[in-house]
Amino acid sequence: MIQKIRNIVETTDSRAGVVFDLLVQLFIVISIIVFSLETIPTLSKEFIEVLLKLEVFIVSLFCCEYVLRFFVAKRKTKFVFSFWGMVDLLAILPFFLLSFDLIMIRALRLLRLFRILKLGRYSSSMSRIMSALKIAKEDLVLSLMAALIMLLVASFGIYQFENTAQPDKFSSVFDSLWWALATLTTVGYGDVYPITAGGKIFTGFILVIGLGVVAVPAGIIASALTEVRQK
Repeated sequence: MIQKIRNIVETTDSRAGVVFDLLVQLFIVISIIVFSLETIPTLSKEFIEVLLKLEVFIVSLFCCEYVLRFFVAKRKTKFVFSFWGMVDLLAILPFFLLSFDLIMIRALRLLRLFRILKLGRYSSSMSRIMSALKIAKEDLVLSLMAALIMLLVASFGIYQFENTAQPDKFSSVFDSLWWALATLTTVGYGDVYPITAGGKIFTGFILVIGLGVVAVPAGIIASALTEVRQK
């Protein structure tokens, strides 16, 4: 009996398994639509009540799904602490935490966005991406460390050049971190920028380096994805 339920819940080899997956995906889409509609400020109270009731119903279904997956899991502890197990839990846990009438707890409503990630469970593309990240893990860690070092170098450098000329905007290395982050990622918001000759020259070098900082991780992931597709 348990094996039959496991085949339906965890695989799509049978018609029942396909139907189960399609129903779950359908309710995920409905939950996203409901979440989006709730953000409209001009909705009537009656319509909001309907959305809340629908949300309660959908979350109840997600709870049943989570309990069912936990029940059929061969290694229950591994399931609970696995990536998708945690995503499934975070998709329903904030709903129950909202029963506490505390303003800071209301911020947990943002965790409802994790419900969208449940779509990845049923996507072969997500599986390929996860495999690619595992292959490129060491390269990405090294690239991230290099990016953090460059972030610190950029922060210290721009502070040295611009602190005297703009003490209000580059008052400390910590304030310079925002400029360094926006510059290295080539975003360049323009809210903070150098005005000294040395600062402009230094920014030019950082911009060139920033192109590589952004491009290297993308190249690593693209290469890993190609390797996964070939396998």
